[in-house]
Amino acid sequence: MLDHERRFLDLALARQVLRFGQFTLKSGRTSPYFFNAGLFDSGAALAALGDCYAEALARAGLGVDMLFGPAYKGIPLATATAMALAARGRDLPLAFNRKEAKAHGEGGLLIGAPLRGRVLVVDDVITAGTAIRESIQIIRDAGATACGVLIALDRQERGQVGERSAAEEVTAEFGIPVIAVAGLDALLEWTAARPDLAEHKPALLAYRARYGSMRRDDEHR
Repeated sequence: MLDHERRFLDLALARQVLRFGQFTLKSGRTSPYFFNAGLFDSGAALAALGDCYAEALARAGLGVDMLFGPAYKGIPLATATAMALAARGRDLPLAFNRKEAKAHGEGGLLIGAPLRGRVLVVDDVITAGTAIRESIQIIRDAGATACGVLIALDRQERGQVGERSAAEEVTAEFGIPVIAVAGLDALLEWTAARPDLAEHKPALLAYRARYGSMRRDDEHR
């Protein structure tokens, strides 16, 4: 397990972003864990999270000119990532969108730097992929290029149709990588290494056996 994966999962558990039990997802599946990035809700938590995002991006070696955060959760996540990258000596422009166009003041849908060059979309997770597809269209409409997607957690599970996960569908459709700070495989390794969480591993393994996609974390390290 990589250090930034461990730090990320430790942080998620401490902030109750990550919980174990039985949870009914929007898909109707009963999951043994639940992830709610909205609970990264303090300056210290976002600073630590941003550094995990920055490390995942650095390890991926992806060429990026700027960051884009989809409204709403992507806005603080992209901002935290931009600040973490700046602390590492890499100062990238940042932009995000509104849900509805503003008709007064500066107007428009976009806030921040103009979308130019290779744009990395930063978000929490990919479920149906709707927000990511909308973001890619916004980037293309501005004449820029969506070069990848950076998310916190890849559940690595198949969608309702077909064998691919939501992240794999985005890669197949747009030809861009989806980089995750951690995935289900890392989650399994982490729970096995913690005596206080090891009891959850059988349920996680059963869930992966039933719904898991073919994607594996070590392919993207």
